[in-house]
Amino acid sequence: MSKIYVLHENDEWTGHLTERLEELELPYELWHLDEGTLDLTSEPPEGVFYNRISASSHTRDHRFAPEFTEAVIAWLERHGRTVINGSRALRLEVSKVNQYMALNQSGIQTPKTITAVGRNNILKAADQLNLDSFITKHNRAGKGQGVQLFHSKNALKEYLEGPSFEEPVDGITLLQQYIEAPEPFIIRHEFVGGKFVYGVKVDTSEGFELCPADACTIEDLYCPTDSEAEEPKAKFEILENYRPEIIDQYEAFLKENNIDVAAIEAIQDKDGNLYSYDVNTNTNYNSDAEAKAGVYGMLELAKYLGEQLNHVHA
Repeated sequence: MSKIYVLHENDEWTGHLTERLEELELPYELWHLDEGTLDLTSEPPEGVFYNRISASSHTRDHRFAPEFTEAVIAWLERHGRTVINGSRALRLEVSKVNQYMALNQSGIQTPKTITAVGRNNILKAADQLNLDSFITKHNRAGKGQGVQLFHSKNALKEYLEGPSFEEPVDGITLLQQYIEAPEPFIIRHEFVGGKFVYGVKVDTSEGFELCPADACTIEDLYCPTDSEAEEPKAKFEILENYRPEIIDQYEAFLKENNIDVAAIEAIQDKDGNLYSYDVNTNTNYNSDAEAKAGVYGMLELAKYLGEQLNHVHA
């Protein structure tokens, strides 16, 4: 019997999906790809294979999950299986350089970025960037890993020489133009089946940890206020009647790169210029924001996977 096979490495991020698959009575099986073996002479089972491997897997001691998953997907694609978020999507998930080049290829603007390998070259990259304010981030990251804001080269030098410096797992640090928004928020655009589902406004006033998964959220972040009567402000808010012109470009970008499920994060500067800076092919959804808006990403995803399974059976 054909099934939906979920390729993943984090149980906490998979439960919401399996609940929806069960709700729709869809057959599924989980493949936890932290480690294992793969017989390249064998044939994969029939079904739909959905890749949910995250760039942040190494932060959960699953250092080689992306590499093992890449091998599994190569095997699946070799045998013509239906793979949702296949090899191309995985390459973009684990490399912001690949993301930016692909976005630029589709005519989508990204912040000015310089890559560096080696601490001395990070300082050289700051000279090349030649901006008063800039951020560092990891090429393979997730969960805002390695993201630091600097307002001088001296501050960067102190960070590099100090104990808080985070070595990127693939050795590549990005130095990037700091985009200052008029208000502290970014927009995360969610797509399922390559089509836009909703945009979610994310409050960045508390920093760069923007993971919307319930497992990432200890509690909602509140804006300070003198009035106890005011409603607390949630970190994630789904926008109503939101479909800017960039959505058509995003959908074309996803199609060109064989990405079925993703979130694309973007920020607008004070002059109205929009910069896209992150593509998450292992996207998660915030339950509180979805309940308030009455839209459910995992339900849409489960329905989409069910449709793909029907195509396999047809």
